[in-house]
Amino acid sequence: MEIIVFLSVVIAVLAMLISIFLVQRVKKQITEMTDALMDVKSGNGNRRILSVANELVAPLAYEINEIVVSYERRLSIVRQTEETNRQLMTSLSHDVRTPLTTLIGYLDAAHKGMVTGKDRDDYIEIARRKAHDLKEYIDILFDWFKLNSNEFALEIQSVEAAELTRNILIDWIPIFEDKQIGYDIDIPEQPVRVKMDMDSYMRIINNLIQNVITHSHADKIKIMLSKKENNMELLLADNGMGIEKEDLKHIFERLYKCDKGRSEKGSGLGLSIVHQLVEKMGGNIAVESVPGEGTEFILFFPLEY
Repeated sequence: MEIIVFLSVVIAVLAMLISIFLVQRVKKQITEMTDALMDVKSGNGNRRILSVANELVAPLAYEINEIVVSYERRLSIVRQTEETNRQLMTSLSHDVRTPLTTLIGYLDAAHKGMVTGKDRDDYIEIARRKAHDLKEYIDILFDWFKLNSNEFALEIQSVEAAELTRNILIDWIPIFEDKQIGYDIDIPEQPVRVKMDMDSYMRIINNLIQNVITHSHADKIKIMLSKKENNMELLLADNGMGIEKEDLKHIFERLYKCDKGRSEKGSGLGLSIVHQLVEKMGGNIAVESVPGEGTEFILFFPLEY
């Protein structure tokens, strides 16, 4: 009996000691968690809480780590957005105010009689072209803001893409001829049905062609629509100056402008808008380029059966 009592006392003491140890261990870990969270609150998003898998507070530690990681990701997105907005404001200051000032200068000169005859007509024509360039830039800018707002919504419907593409390109033919760009357009007569947003598809093609005209210095462009396995494929190729390999990696990034050919003009948003619209419609876009030889953009959209 005495042995049983003695063992009971020993077990009780050991249990108490273990409990005290566990409580102290938990208190220490909670203190470490508090310190870590204060560190995160101060801006150290790389701080993590270490814990062994079999410890009591392990699930809590892992959950807090997940929250911190998620918080850091969101914070990174916010920082990127702030930087993009800052760059956009800088771009607006230069790319809108500067041509607008020049435009007003030409119009004022013509209006005040500072130039007459053919010179006046030339000034008005220059002002007209600059006004169209400015409108194009503002349209792209509004597209960008709309695309990245909560109000943007696609109207996905069944579309006969061959005829739609043909109708879009008809408006570009006079521009190709005016700029002396040879064109080769190959669109099948048979229907090609795809689910897409018609306005977005039009914007994609217009942005890609405008990119060729503005930046590639090409004198030939090829546009071919075809069926490849389960996809509609749209190829848009030019024989322009091409894009360097390093620039090609970033071609669809917002506000990115290549060192050559794109830096002198443009918003740096056109191809980013194209990439986003293609993805939102369930398609893919690829680009290949050889400097000095030309560039190919290839669009893929799933066929509708």
